[in-house]
Amino acid sequence: MHTRLHKYAVIVFVLIFILTTKSYAESEEQAELTNDQLRMALYKKTESLTQIPWYYIAAIDQYERNIGRAKNVEGRITNIEIPIEKWYGQLVNTEGYHYEDIINLFGGIGKDGDGDGIADHNNDEDVLFTMALMIKDDLSTHNEFEKFVFDYYAENEKAAQIIHFIAKTFHHFNTTELNERVFPIPRPYRADYRSTWGHARGYGGRRIHEGTDIFADYGVPVRSVSYGIVEIKGWNRFGGWRVGIRDPYNIYHYYAHLNGFEKGIEEGTFVKPGDVIGYVGSSGYGPEGTAGKFPPHLHYGMYFFNGKHEWAFDPYPHLRRWQRNR
Repeated sequence: MHTRLHKYAVIVFVLIFILTTKSYAESEEQAELTNDQLRMALYKKTESLTQIPWYYIAAIDQYERNIGRAKNVEGRITNIEIPIEKWYGQLVNTEGYHYEDIINLFGGIGKDGDGDGIADHNNDEDVLFTMALMIKDDLSTHNEFEKFVFDYYAENEKAAQIIHFIAKTFHHFNTTELNERVFPIPRPYRADYRSTWGHARGYGGRRIHEGTDIFADYGVPVRSVSYGIVEIKGWNRFGGWRVGIRDPYNIYHYYAHLNGFEKGIEEGTFVKPGDVIGYVGSSGYGPEGTAGKFPPHLHYGMYFFNGKHEWAFDPYPHLRRWQRNR
C-alpha cells in the first residue's frame, strides 16, 4: 500500500515539475520578446479575427503612443484608449469587468477579443478587437481608412493624415520597428555645426531659427535620418529647395537650402535611414531659384505633432548622438 502511494506521489511530483518547468520556460521565452514583437503578435491576431489590415490597427496604436494620450495601465502593452462612455454605453457602474452581452445591451461598443466573454477596456486584446470592428463597420460604408480616423479624432485633419502615413509606412516596410536614425551628412564629407536654436533670423521679418545649420560643401549628399514618407518637396522662399519627411513617431524632418533633389524623391516616396534625398546648396531667401545669399549648408529641423499642434524642437542634441555612429 505504502509502495503504491509512494509511486503515485512520485508521478504527481514529476507531472507538477514538468508543468511548472514548461510554464516557466514559456514565461522566460515571452520575457525575451520585445514589446514591439508582442504588439505585432496582437496586431496579427486581430487581423486574422477581423480581416482588418494589421497596419491600420498598429498605426492608431502608434499614434496614441506618440501623443501620450493613453494612460499607463499595468499589464498593457498597447496604447489605444477607447472612451469609457463609448465602451460601456449607459452602464452606471463601469468598475471591474462586464460581459460583452450586458455592455451591448446598454449601448456600449466594447467587445470580447480574447474569448472569455468579458469586454474589458483595459485588456489589450479586447481593445484592439473592438477598434478593428469599428474600422470594419466604417469601411463598409465609406471604404476609406483616412475618413474613419478623421471622424474618430473629432475631424482632426492633421491626425488623420499622420495616422494614414504611419499605416502606409508600416505596410511598406512590413514592420513597426522603425526607430533607427543616422546623421544626415555621410562620411567622409565635412559637416560643421553648432547649436543655433532660437537665434534671430535676418530675412522674412522677426522670427527665430528653428533648427540646426550643418555647413558642408556644395553638392554633398544629404541623407534621410529616419524611416518615413516624403510629405512635401519643392520650393519655399525661406528654405529654398526643401524636403519634408514624416516618420512614424509624429516627427516631421525638414531639410532645407538644398542644391537639388535625388532622382526618384517625390511626395509619397518611402525612405529609410541613409537614403540620399538631395544635395547641399545655398538656395532660399527669395523667389524660386534664389541662391547664394549665404554659405552652403543644410538646415535641418524637427517638428512634433502632439495631437493638437505642431511645434519645433531643438535637433542639436539628436544630431550629436547620431554623429557618434556616423
